[in-house]
Amino acid sequence: MTDSNNKFENTKDKVVGKTKEAVGKATGNQETELKGKLQYQNGVVNDKVDGIKEKVAGKINDALDESEEDEGNY
Repeated sequence: MTDSNNKFENTKDKVVGKTKEAVGKATGNQETELKGKLQYQNGVVNDKVDGIKEKVAGKINDALDESEEDEGNY
């Protein structure tokens, strides 16, 4: 999945989750409210994981670039 697809899915989970939570509160349905909270948190956690993945990929790319530069100096 691409970054933009991940961001879209994460945002969708957060919006749908908040909506379900609100519907659950309004109707007194605790199960729907809980499912909404869980879906929202899933979107939040996935956003954080995607951010960590990007940082790790950036660090790896930086290290590879440095090693290529070092090899060119010999």
